[in-house]
Amino acid sequence: MIVLTLLWLAYFLLHSLFASLWLKQWVATRHPALIPWYRILFNVQAVILILPPLAVMWWLRAEPLWRWEGPFAWLAYGLMLLAGIGFFRSLSYYDSHEFLGIRQLQRLSQNIRDQERLHISPMHRFVRHPWYSLGLLLIWTQDMDAARLVSAILVTLYLLLGSRLEERKLLIYHGAIYREYRKRVPGLIPLPWRYLSRREAEKILREVNS
Repeated sequence: MIVLTLLWLAYFLLHSLFASLWLKQWVATRHPALIPWYRILFNVQAVILILPPLAVMWWLRAEPLWRWEGPFAWLAYGLMLLAGIGFFRSLSYYDSHEFLGIRQLQRLSQNIRDQERLHISPMHRFVRHPWYSLGLLLIWTQDMDAARLVSAILVTLYLLLGSRLEERKLLIYHGAIYREYRKRVPGLIPLPWRYLSRREAEKILREVNS
């Protein structure tokens, strides 16, 4: 379990480092020719570096500490299905070429900031980080052995911290508009009394695009 924990911590550290504006600025200064490739390289390293902790987690698989059974199993499967559908439906609100890094390479972009505008998809009206929320739902609806439980706890803590780090960048990119949006909408867990109506979301987007 110590090895598994260290592998997850190494992944979180490197992932955050590569996502930081500080490292992007350093690369832009020292190796500007790499900037158009940065997003693609970031995605590649993210996939490669997550394989070791996943492999060790699979190697350490054991009898579950708890297993969803009966009606709770159906509830867990239903929530997993809803999370999967929500994730794939949300893809239509993003520029996939921008996310993958293809557009930056096509334009030979030297801009270290993300180029996409602020998104307020239907799910963004209820939580600021819907992919993180859906990811947490997928994680905690699984049957849990010791390795999965350790991984789930570590990933949950990282998503909580990562959402804060990501918002620092979003405040730099979008300033007061994002600050107001953050006051109105919760981060990861929907709250019935905190959300944006469709009209309010459209108003914020008009302010961003004006």
